[in-house]
Amino acid sequence: MTRARRLAAGMVLGSAVLGATVALAQSQAFFRIGTGGTAGTYYPIGGLIANAISGTGESGVPGLVATAVASNGSVANINAIQAGSAESGFSQSDVAYWAYTGTGLYEGKGKVEDLRLIATLYPETIHLVAREDSGIESVADLKGKRVSLDEPGSGTLVDARIVLAAYGLSESDVQAEYLKPGPAGDRLRDGALDAYFFVGGYPTGAISELATSSGISLVSINGPEAEKLLEEYSFFAKDVVPEGTYAGVSSTETVSVAAQWVTSAKQSEEPVYNIVKAMWSDATRKALDAGHAKGKMITLQNATTGLGIPLHPGAERFYKEAGVLK
Repeated sequence: MTRARRLAAGMVLGSAVLGATVALAQSQAFFRIGTGGTAGTYYPIGGLIANAISGTGESGVPGLVATAVASNGSVANINAIQAGSAESGFSQSDVAYWAYTGTGLYEGKGKVEDLRLIATLYPETIHLVAREDSGIESVADLKGKRVSLDEPGSGTLVDARIVLAAYGLSESDVQAEYLKPGPAGDRLRDGALDAYFFVGGYPTGAISELATSSGISLVSINGPEAEKLLEEYSFFAKDVVPEGTYAGVSSTETVSVAAQWVTSAKQSEEPVYNIVKAMWSDATRKALDAGHAKGKMITLQNATTGLGIPLHPGAERFYKEAGVLK
């Protein structure tokens, strides 16, 4: 073969490889799921869902590459969806409602009118974790204590402020710190922190480890203050952390919000329909049941409860076909 022919053959082969690469890239769709810190519940649940709906999954969407992305939580995820740096994300139901309506945390910041719901997932319990020897027996006892309220941009910070206010406290009444649950747990273990707030499904691994290694107490959120809170904020519900959920911790009354999977109205109907269909497949059901304690609480029957914001048209279409939505 002459040099000219070899060069021509190489160019043809290179063009074919390039064409195949471009075709492969065009056949793939990327779908990021903003979650939360790696020590919480959002991240592992997001990983389970991402693996299940990806094209490599047993009932996944062909060509879809879904990934769970660690983040600062609800507010950060909604901001990422709005900015186009994430296709979807998890949010507390209260934060999603405030964003869509331009109220609460989003007062004066404008409405996120394109926010749409893919599914309601599971209850998110407000944990108020305290050192076992802290002497903190009620929210009111937090006055003057070293308390982490979670990072700015997290839904937990918003709810911590609401809970404090219900008991007549503000951030200025506590020695407030703003840490993710992981670092907050480390400081609690080391005696540098008295308590911290965490909103997420129970049991969460970081709190379980802390209860086993150092001993903790869960502070109840109940009584007339909690009743008033429930009346004022419809997205809260009564909840109980059962005895034995965390080592040495008795049954604890508290309140919860709902974890929701949200996206943008800018996402096309058909891909979201296929994603929701894969989400509620038998294969995903098995993965959720086996993969995380909270996975069993993620059910098709609860997917359209406590909406707060409109369903994405693709999701709405599937739920109507499945008979869970009229």
